[in-house]
Amino acid sequence: MPGYKVIHDSVHGTVRVDGVFLELLERPEMQRLHGIHQLGLAYLVFPGANHTRLEHSLGTYHLASNLCTALDMDGRDRMEVRAAAMLHDIGHTPFSHTLEEVIHHRLGKDHMDVSKEMIVGDFLPYHGKDSEVVGSIPSLPDILEAAGLDPGRVADLVTSARRQELGQSTLMVEDEQAHFGRDNYLSQIISGPLDVDQMDYLLRDAYYTGVAHGTIDTARLFQTIMVHHGDLVVHKSGLVAVEGLMVARSLMYTSVYFHKTVRIAEMMMCKAVEAAPQESLVDMFVDTDCSLSSKLMAAGGASARLMTMLRYRRLYKKAYTLPIMSMEEGQVKPLIALANYDRRKIKEREIAERAGVSVEDVVLDVPEKALLLSEPRIGKTDVGILDGDRVRPLSRHSPLAKAIQSRGVNDWAVMVSAPAKSRDAVRKVAAKVLFS
Repeated sequence: MPGYKVIHDSVHGTVRVDGVFLELLERPEMQRLHGIHQLGLAYLVFPGANHTRLEHSLGTYHLASNLCTALDMDGRDRMEVRAAAMLHDIGHTPFSHTLEEVIHHRLGKDHMDVSKEMIVGDFLPYHGKDSEVVGSIPSLPDILEAAGLDPGRVADLVTSARRQELGQSTLMVEDEQAHFGRDNYLSQIISGPLDVDQMDYLLRDAYYTGVAHGTIDTARLFQTIMVHHGDLVVHKSGLVAVEGLMVARSLMYTSVYFHKTVRIAEMMMCKAVEAAPQESLVDMFVDTDCSLSSKLMAAGGASARLMTMLRYRRLYKKAYTLPIMSMEEGQVKPLIALANYDRRKIKEREIAERAGVSVEDVVLDVPEKALLLSEPRIGKTDVGILDGDRVRPLSRHSPLAKAIQSRGVNDWAVMVSAPAKSRDAVRKVAAKVLFS
C-alpha cells in the first residue's frame, strides 16, 4: 500500500496527504472538525454553505504545500508550515467564529489559545477518552516529535496572527531601505496579508455560498510570491493577482460574512450560549455543532427557546440600524464604547427594560468588534510589492488597493434586532438608549 492518500476536494481537485500528515488527519482533534460548519449559521441564508472546518483545514494544508514548493522550501521548515496549516483550526468552538466573543468572555480563551495548548500538550481533551473503542490516543506533541518536528514552533506559526505587524522588518530612510533581517515568511504563509488560510476560505466560501466574489488566481500568486529579506513579497508582475485577492476578500465580507441576516442568526446563537449554565460549556472545545445544540436544548429556558427558533428559522428582525455613512460626530464615541462586551450587555438590558421586553429579545451587534476578534488582518492590504530591488506597499502601486483599505467591509455601524412581535417597541427606544 502507498504511504499516502489522495483526497478529492471540491475546490482544489486532488489533495495528497502523506507521512505524519496522515496521522494528524486521523487525530480526533481533526476529525471533530467534520462536525463544525465553516460558516457557522450562514447556511440559513446561503443554503449551500454546509462545508466544514475539516475541508478548509485540508485545503489550507494543500495550498501551504504548493506554496512551499513554489518557494523551493525543503526540510523541517516545510514540514512545520504544512503541519501548522493542517492544525490551525483545531481549537475552534462549534459554529466557528460565531461564538468567539461570548466564549472568550465566559471561558477566558479563544480558539488560537486552545489550538496552541493542544499542539504543545498543555490541553489533552482526548486523553483516556473512548479508549475501549479506539484504543490509546497519543498526544499531538508525541506525533509531531516522532516526525522530528518541534510542537512549540508549529504552535507559534498557528498563533502568528497576533504578532503580525505590516512592514515591521523594513525601515524607510530618505527614500532608501534597510531591512532587519528577520525571517517572517514562515508565519506569513499561515497568517498575513497573503496567507494560504484566507486564500482557501475565500475560494471555498464563494463556491459553497454561490456568491461570485471569491475568485483568486492562486496559480499566478504562487508564481510571483517570493521571499525578500525574510518577508513574503510579490513581484510587480503579480500585481493584478494581488488586487484580485483584495477585491475578493472585501466583497466576501460585505456580501457573506457580514450579511445582516447571517449576523442576526449568529447573535441569536450567542444569546443562547449566554443564557446557558456553565456546565453546558465545559466541553466546548471538544463539542461539535450538533452536540452543543443538544446541550443548549437540554438547558431549557431562553437557550432552548432560541435554539428552537433557529431550528425553524424564526429569526429576529432588524429593529434599528445606523449606516456608517449616516453617522454624526457625536455618535462615534458612544459606539466605540460598545466594542466592550460588558458595556454592550448593559445597553442591551437598558433597551429591553425601556421597551418592556425580555433581555433575551434584544440583540445589539457592533460588527467592528467581531471583525477584530475573528479576522485581524482584514485591513492589511499593504502587501509588499517588489519592483527591481525595492519593496513598496501595494497601496503605492494600486489606487484600487488604497480604495479597498478605506472602504470597510460593512456598511452599518450598529444594529439592534428583536423578535417580530417586539420590533416596534425596541425600535422606539434603541437610538435614545444608545446615544443617551
